[in-house]
Amino acid sequence: MSSTTTPRRRRAWAYVVPFVAVAAGLLFGTSANVSEGTDLRPGQTSLVGVVQDANRKVAGQQRDVQGLRNEVTTLTKANASAPGSVELRSLTQRADAVAPDAGLTAVKGRGLKVTLDDSDRTVEDLPKDGNVDWLVVHQQDVQAVVNALWQSGATSMMLMDQRVISTSAVRCVGNTLILQGRVYSPPFTITAIGDPGALKRGLDDDLDVSDYRERSDLAGVTYDVKSVTASFPAYAGSLSLHHARPKG
Repeated sequence: MSSTTTPRRRRAWAYVVPFVAVAAGLLFGTSANVSEGTDLRPGQTSLVGVVQDANRKVAGQQRDVQGLRNEVTTLTKANASAPGSVELRSLTQRADAVAPDAGLTAVKGRGLKVTLDDSDRTVEDLPKDGNVDWLVVHQQDVQAVVNALWQSGATSMMLMDQRVISTSAVRCVGNTLILQGRVYSPPFTITAIGDPGALKRGLDDDLDVSDYRERSDLAGVTYDVKSVTASFPAYAGSLSLHHARPKG
């Protein structure tokens, strides 16, 4: 039985080996042509570089959106006498009336700037019941400050270098903040325009912010509040709601 199967196996391999060699040659040739002498699989990939490239892309897209909005406004005004202009003017006036409240216009005024940052201490520096979570700024900490400022009368707000509105989502992954498609590392800054005294009282009276201030004393996380005069650009993010539903 072995004398008949062995030649058959040898004949099969005689066809397979040349086929594999030709396929490998094609793959090597294609790789060399595509790479043009560069490494197709570099030994190290900088995650920081990937994030920075993504941030630049999103920032560019936001600038494009704002440019298109400006272009629409310019064309609307230039075609005021076109057919249907009466209805268009009416809609434009209604939109202009709510634009400031919607955050769609640039603003300037007095307010507060709040800075939150991770601690430079170690777990060994904490009280006995302390843990590593005390040493970093969490999503709920940023959200607590944002909510307290809105609730105490803030009329407009910036988170890091982006204008935000009441529907803007604050999300953290690890110790990084994700805001409207861009990624930020601490320190996190929240700047709000409004009556500085009312904003400060709102922060002082908020229980969640008070919990963070307690961690600031115990663990060394940064909580810094300053009065400022700030200038904000118009909000350039999406106005679409994907999850909210009307009440009732």
